[in-house]
Amino acid sequence: MKLLNASQIKAWDQFTINHEPIASIDLMERAAKACVDWITRHYPNQHFTICCGAGNNGGDGLAIARLLAASGIPVTVFLSTVNKNCSKDFNINLSRLESIDNVFIKKIDDRLLPPLEPKSVIIDALFGTGLSRPVSNSDEFLIRQINEQTADIISIDLPSGMFADKSSRGFTVIRATHTLSFQCLKIAFLLPENESYCGQLHLLDIGLHPGFPEHIETPYQLINSQFAGRITKLRPTFSHKGNFGHALLVAGSFGKMGAAVLCTKACLRSGAGLVSVHVPAKGVDIMQISAPEAMCQVDANSDVITSINYALGSYATVGIGPGIGQNEATKQLLPQLFKQFQKPMVIDADALNILSQHPDWLSNVPRHSILTPHPKEFERLFGHQADDFQKIKTALSKAKEFELVIVLKGHYTFIAAPNGQGFFNTTGNAGMAKGGSGDVLTGLIAGLLAQGYESEEAAALGVYWHGVAGDKAAAIHGMTAMTAGHIIEAMKNPAY
Repeated sequence: MKLLNASQIKAWDQFTINHEPIASIDLMERAAKACVDWITRHYPNQHFTICCGAGNNGGDGLAIARLLAASGIPVTVFLSTVNKNCSKDFNINLSRLESIDNVFIKKIDDRLLPPLEPKSVIIDALFGTGLSRPVSNSDEFLIRQINEQTADIISIDLPSGMFADKSSRGFTVIRATHTLSFQCLKIAFLLPENESYCGQLHLLDIGLHPGFPEHIETPYQLINSQFAGRITKLRPTFSHKGNFGHALLVAGSFGKMGAAVLCTKACLRSGAGLVSVHVPAKGVDIMQISAPEAMCQVDANSDVITSINYALGSYATVGIGPGIGQNEATKQLLPQLFKQFQKPMVIDADALNILSQHPDWLSNVPRHSILTPHPKEFERLFGHQADDFQKIKTALSKAKEFELVIVLKGHYTFIAAPNGQGFFNTTGNAGMAKGGSGDVLTGLIAGLLAQGYESEEAAALGVYWHGVAGDKAAAIHGMTAMTAGHIIEAMKNPAY
């Protein structure tokens, strides 16, 4: 599914108006009805205070007010402004609302919010997707007053003061309890910096024309079940283990063999035909007992990984990083490995931290390798970023510069491909924010690479299936109690 920016969403509205066809005021009415259906289901027997701006978001609020009042629900409407700059559909809806007897309408003088009815729910319809610059000082004052209320706040389209396509960091934004948005996700909803403003997000289908997205180009897509289904390969009936690749994992050190075990088990569950794991001598017994299906390559050092002194030509991919530590001998292994192995690799954890200490080594990483940093590892690699939008731009820039795939882990994990495409994952939950979850992802992606998936496909499927398994684990164990091992266990479900 394509992710659209604010101007494209506006164009989708117009496309629907032209091709359904439908008048813009009737499309606004459709959106208002969808909001009212949700509001009355979740907030029965409430009084509503609706704060309306002068644009089409305010027009949505006015239509919502009329539909609520027509159902006998008490409504108070506060208008932030009424002047010649109001949108056409705002003025039409204001005229319609004024014909309803049981609605109290008041213009907010000097942006000073009047006292609210007791236990009133606030509906924020001040600014929507069209906001392109910071709000005025007077509107900022109004937003601060709304945020100071103890009432629940429902934002329409997106929280007022938030930009859809750029960072809102440092600006005043409504802190919504719920956000009711229309038809498609906005990029702003997918970034951590906006979590405290959106509250619970609810996407409402307002029947925009389904033919529009196929006609436009966008650098961003969502990884969902349809996306994953399109690129997942079937296993032919007359298959053997040689058809599904041989993955080598370089993982573990004394005291950190758990990371190697988790990575290996996930790689085995990925469907790879063969899995070998290079471990320190002290880790062999642990690995052979924990994952008997995997073969072991034994390092000359008993405690840490120091060298790979055998041919790598038979391996389809190498995954390196989980639990390897940052011993000086281990550090020197990385440039040697980059010379020995020229196929795409998966690089994670301490391998990334070692790379961050030697940024010149990045140019030697095999093309189309997959880097899987969490936010701190990303910062060590590529420097501090001013905001989450800039972080995405940097990921795309570095992916193109070094011809790598960068998997920036988070709630909506972002994948930057070297061709400039970016992908946001839609699966997973906060219960996966535990030690070991990243090791599982590394093994899973390495196993997919071994099976012949292109790097972007392996990364996308890996994060999607990792999240699906995490969601299944959370359903069984709860987000607090679940562990990384539970994610691996959940992979055995046939639906995975």
